[in-house]
Formats: sequence, C-alpha cells, structure tokens
Amino acid sequence: MALWNRLPAPSIRLPRPHGLTRYTVQRDLPVTMPDGVTLLADRYTPAGVERPPTILVRTPYGRRGPAALANGLLFVPFGFQLVVQSTRGTSGSGGEFDPLGHERDDGLVTVEWLKRQPWFHGSFATFGPSYLGYSAWALAAEAGPELKAMALQITASSFRDAAYVGGSFALESTLTWTDLTHRQQRPLGMITAPLVSRRRAVRAARSGRPLSELDMLAGGQSMRFYQDLLANHATPGGYWDRRDFSGTVGQVSAPVTLLGGWYDVFLPWEIKDYLALRSAGHAPYLTIGPWWHTDARHGLPGIRESLAWFRAHLQGDPSGLRPDPVRLYITGAREWRGYRDWPPPGMRQVRWHLHAGRGLGEDGPQDHPPSTYTFDPARPTPALGGPTLLGSSRPVDHRPLERRPDVLVFTSPVLTGDLDVIGPVGADLFVRSDREHTDFVVRLCDVAPDGTSRNVCEGGLRLPAVADKPVGTDGVRRIAVDLWPAGHRFARGHRVRVHVTSGAHPKVAANPGTGEPLATPATRMLKANQEVFHDPGRPSAIILPIAEHSPESATPAPEEDPL
Repeated sequence: MALWNRLPAPSIRLPRPHGLTRYTVQRDLPVTMPDGVTLLADRYTPAGVERPPTILVRTPYGRRGPAALANGLLFVPFGFQLVVQSTRGTSGSGGEFDPLGHERDDGLVTVEWLKRQPWFHGSFATFGPSYLGYSAWALAAEAGPELKAMALQITASSFRDAAYVGGSFALESTLTWTDLTHRQQRPLGMITAPLVSRRRAVRAARSGRPLSELDMLAGGQSMRFYQDLLANHATPGGYWDRRDFSGTVGQVSAPVTLLGGWYDVFLPWEIKDYLALRSAGHAPYLTIGPWWHTDARHGLPGIRESLAWFRAHLQGDPSGLRPDPVRLYITGAREWRGYRDWPPPGMRQVRWHLHAGRGLGEDGPQDHPPSTYTFDPARPTPALGGPTLLGSSRPVDHRPLERRPDVLVFTSPVLTGDLDVIGPVGADLFVRSDREHTDFVVRLCDVAPDGTSRNVCEGGLRLPAVADKPVGTDGVRRIAVDLWPAGHRFARGHRVRVHVTSGAHPKVAANPGTGEPLATPATRMLKANQEVFHDPGRPSAIILPIAEHSPESATPAPEEDPL
C-alpha cells in the first residue's frame, strides 16, 4: 500500500495521486545573497506535470535522506514541485549559521530568485514544522501576492517568549537546541545530535554551575546563540527586532493552516499567531492534537492536512478541507471535536478558588491564614514533566513532586460529572515573598481514582520582570500566571488539582533571588519564603475555561491518549 494511503489524520480523506509517483531532482541549485554568500537548494519535480505550483521550504536540518520526507517530499506525487533550501551556514550553504538572524533577508531574496525561474508556475506555498515554520513566517508578510498558502506545524512567528517563559529562562530547551545545531554540522552530526544533545544539556543544567558556563559544559565550547539569549534576556529591542515576526502576522494575506500539540513548547505562541490572523479578518485553520514537539505521531497528520490545504489553495480543489476551521483532540475524552473558532464559542471562564487546608473548588474563598513554603534555588524544585523541545513530554505522575515541602497542592472533591476544560488557562494569585526577585509556577493536574496525578498544563511568572499589581502596602502582590492552553476532560470520579511552587528545574532556570542578569555568574543563592493568600480579600484562584456547549462535530478517536 502506498504511504499516502496510510497517513493517519482526523477525518480527512484525500484522493490518490493518480499515478504521479516519479519525479526528477536538481541538486545544489545556487541562490546568491547580496553579501555574496551562496545558499544551496534542491528541486523535486513530478513527472508529467508542466510548471506545477511550488512549495518552498527553508531548513537548517539538512535536505537529503530522511530529512527529505520531513521537508515535504510526499507532496510531489500530488502535482507539486518542492524547493528545499538549506539556511545560511548549514548543509553546504555558505556563511555562518546565526539562528533566527538571517531568515527574513535570505528568505525574501530566495523568493525573488524563485519568481525569476522559467519553471515557476506563478504561485507558491510555504511548509514546515518548528524552525522551518519560523523561517516561513519570517518572509510571509513581504513575499508578495504569489504566496498563496502556508501550512505550518509546532511553530510560531517568534521564539522570544518561548525562550523566556513568563520572564524566566527556558534552560533545558534552549541549551538542548543550541547544542543540537552545533553538533549536527559535524560528521554524522545529523544522526548523533538528536540522541545526545538533550542528555548533555540536562546533565549540564543539573551541575550547579552558573548559567553562563553551561554551554561549555554541555558542548565543550562557548556557543553563540546560547550566550546571545542570556545577554538579551531583558533587552527591549536590538537583538530581537530582526528575529521577532509576531507583529507582521496580521499582514499576511495568504491562507494559513496551523497544527500544534497540547504539550508542545510553542503552543501558546502558535495560538497567538492564529488569534492575530483572526483579528486581521483572516480565516486560518487550527489543529491541536495530543502531541509534543518531537512526537512522531503528528508528522503524518501534518503532511495530510497540509496537502489538503495546498490542493485547495494552489490547485483549486477544496474537496479535502474539513468543514470546521478549528479541530481539537480532547484528552481524557479521547475524541476529536470541531469548532468555528478558538477559544471555542460558549466557553465560560470559571474561578476555582484555592482553599486553606489545600482544598480547591468553585465555592468562595475562606477566611484563613496564607499557605507558605520556602524555595531554595540551590536545591530547586524539579520538573517531572511539561513541554520540552527534545524527548517526550508525555504527562507523568506528579505524586513524588507533591510530597515536597516546597510545593503547595490544592485538590478538589471528587467530580460528580465530567468537566471539559477547553481554552486558555490562567491563575490569579495573591502572593508575598521576602525576595523582590522570585518565580511562581502553577500547574494543573488530573487526579485519577487510583491517586495518579498527571499534569495537564502549566505556566510560570518571574517577578518583578513582568509587571504585577500591588495590593495594599503589606507587600502582597496580585499576579496573573498564564498556563498552557488545554483541551481536556476531567472525568467523573476524578479530581482537579493545582500546584503552586517556585521552580521547574531544569526546564526553567532556577531564580537565584538576586536580580542579577542571566549572563552574570551567580555567586549567591538566596532562599525565598513564599506566601499564597486565599482569603476573601485576596482570593487566589485558577481560572478554568469550561466548555458548556456542544461542538460543531465530535469524532471518537483511536489516537493514543497520553492521559
């Protein structure tokens, strides 16, 4: 059976490729940049099709071998030509790889080169996951009317906020990716880097050495991108001005379809891109499945949904498009649901208050003293799960974490009916710390009848890097913590649980409590004594988006459900 007949995807059927199984390849097509640097591209052309529409992919991860499939080779038998270009400084392309730094300029020059080619059809699309999707966003607003479609997965138009989650520093993912891109340029690096980079990064992060030394510890040398991220953590512009394209998303006129995962590191910012397109009057599609960043399960659904999108917008055949623009897999319910928009229409924001005695519920706050704990950055609260760039982000049992004295746990009574939480999740906390500089991390968990407590979503906030609201003059601050969005059913008989703590190491760098810049070698580690208030005047709560109306469509799914 042909591979395209086995592509698993939610409720999408596409025609067979009508025998277009052969193609020709032109290797190492040169594209010269204004500074004289030459980038190399490969062009795949289906046999028997004259001047087919083009799909452009720009990638730092190689053009040949298994990478060709991830780059979109499966589109070619359906009557598209594929142009895959290696970004500057990678896989034979000239210049130095400066992550995020050249994608707009190099991408726009490549688009102009594409338009001049005698084989150019007059229209093109962009495609790709992760960095490939970012490089597509970088050129999209200025690509011209020839850009007819975009199909992007597990990505965003800016990686800035993903690097500095809630104002902190995404240590594990940042160090892992920097080491990965350094290693993959070595002999056999494309094979070995994915296997060793995360392990080396985690080991370095747990060493206790200053942040500024961890790239050397992980990779044996100072790595520019990692050091740049440390140095530009609190800078208002400059470095990020030419690397952040979130401000131009609404200017993109090409139809866009986005695919993400509930446990992906870029999901909150991918959804922001979707909302920016909607605010500008566009009609993007959005798919969110039970996936994480390197989850192999989203690869083929991403290809299949992209293929339907390209056939509709480049070949005039909309028969493969689904009726519902938003398609969500609801974990816990094990079904795909269709909606008109995100957040789902009819969603109701409900405050579930934190109670003294570690309770949680919709009933109002109680007049009791605050809950307290002490965070020690020298022995930071660990992260057992949660989104990460490489490796599995499958939800895990958090009971070992819940036994720690530096984690507050608030749990609801047993649910008497199913509770569907679908949409943005946040926390409204009233807190006090004896340190001006500290973090607060909030996590939402699903507690099964057997006591297993698995993470659903989480988020954090670093103070005072992000503005907060002072309450009175007693040092209490009101803070808003954005968690990852969720699409999850808490089943009848389960319980809802919330963690409040101040660390998720090594996913997030521990806050030393000193307020020193990230790049400064930390010589002091200051404990933080934390208070979380939950009385009527200071009613801390988690804010859950409760779905009360039926979706436009719902389909039971055999998809493996992490929860």
